[in-house]
Amino acid sequence: MIPDFVGGKAGTPVKARSKADGATVACVYALAMTVIPAALVIKGLPMSLAPGVAIGLAMGVLWFLAQMVTTLGVAKGRNAARIALFLFVCAQLATYGYATYGYLPPDELSAADRTLVTTMAVVAVGVAVTDGVRGLARIDRVLKTMIVGATFMAFVGILQFMAGLDLTQYLMLPGLRANGSLSYVLERSNFRRPAGTAGHPIEFGVVCAMTVPLALHYALRGVDHGGQKKRWWLCLAILAVASMQSLSRSAVLGLAIAAIFIIPAMAPKRRIKALWGILGFMVAMRVMVPGLVGTLLSLFTSISVDPSAESRRRAVERAGKEIPQHLWLGRGMGTYLPEKYGWLDNEYLGTLVQNGAIGLALLIFIYLAGIYCAFRARLASKDPRIRDLGVTLAACIAVPGISSATFDLLGFAVATGYTFLLIGLAGALWRTVQEQPGGIPPLLPPSTQRQRGLQRRQHRESAGAGKDAPGDARAARSGRKGPAKRSGSGPSEKSEVRA
Repeated sequence: MIPDFVGGKAGTPVKARSKADGATVACVYALAMTVIPAALVIKGLPMSLAPGVAIGLAMGVLWFLAQMVTTLGVAKGRNAARIALFLFVCAQLATYGYATYGYLPPDELSAADRTLVTTMAVVAVGVAVTDGVRGLARIDRVLKTMIVGATFMAFVGILQFMAGLDLTQYLMLPGLRANGSLSYVLERSNFRRPAGTAGHPIEFGVVCAMTVPLALHYALRGVDHGGQKKRWWLCLAILAVASMQSLSRSAVLGLAIAAIFIIPAMAPKRRIKALWGILGFMVAMRVMVPGLVGTLLSLFTSISVDPSAESRRRAVERAGKEIPQHLWLGRGMGTYLPEKYGWLDNEYLGTLVQNGAIGLALLIFIYLAGIYCAFRARLASKDPRIRDLGVTLAACIAVPGISSATFDLLGFAVATGYTFLLIGLAGALWRTVQEQPGGIPPLLPPSTQRQRGLQRRQHRESAGAGKDAPGDARAARSGRKGPAKRSGSGPSEKSEVRA
């Protein structure tokens, strides 16, 4: 780790220049995913490759090279997040080999190639962050950059919603080209549905919702431990407003899931303030944008007659015909083209169709592994900053984990990239706690461990006594002495028995 300050010539503290490391590349990746519109891809390539995907592939190469040496400070060894990501990519490769072994139509083969490349990129991001972001300060740097990038995307979306001004038209960068429509603003109930720089309003809302807990965490850290807090309160407000203006069930559901994780972990007084804050936010949204809150409520109350909900029900019927044909490995990731077979709007269902039961199990496993690392770090650390950050990361990962049941998460680059970034950062936080001086305290207190150890010893002794009892009974019936007398093997004892 590089110290924040080093002594100058006169002995005064001088700001140390931080070297580029895994956190630096992760920050570049986060900004590339949110600042550059999702519709822009790199010119001159035979495959539509977004800048974020290219950076992710480069992170994978750098991680592989860093694993070959021991002088770059990159972590090595087992980690729950790293293991889950490795198993997930193995399932992707197995599915790709199974799908391409036989014949695939050209459009499906091209989609399978592109999906494999993007999947490898996001997995490389997760693994590189798990091993390459070292220490709480560098984790904070990446998370704050994610907040800034998501806030920029949210600000673009708010302008689209409120004024109809689309800044994505002015974000065309040299060396990039538009892959389809650069602007993606829909309508619902006479409201504009903004997408910001994301590829769809649903993706826009989910990314804002999964970043809300991070902004809240750093705002409260500024209150509790000092430091900047106004900027994070501003980011929190922008992200929360944008989540509501996306007019997405997935975004509202994500905010609710985040609240379920975070509010119970707060102190009682702060918990009450948080509930009042949520109520005040809803009232403010109702006043500032009349009809918005009512429209959001109607998305849930009128779900039985909603065309999108009916489309999802038909998707289950279509998927039911595909699943038995390729149960374990699926028909191939990316081969179930929506334009050809219809939209599924459910990542778990889509993974079961395209990646099989094995791929579905491992997709759920990577979510659980990220949440495990976050909560394990919270339980093992006494640092209140790490404890709060642990539950915050768990809440952030739970948002896409639950929202995957309501939209095709892996089909959207920004949401997928942020999800794998968060899983990698949860693994990095757990590594940070493991590297703390004194090691990792046990999950159970010493008194409980001693009590359980005593119970196990008593159980073994009683089991051993139960096994010896039949032998003693047989010895008594035959008129011989018990096993304790037979244990001796000296000559005098043998002569006494013969006599």
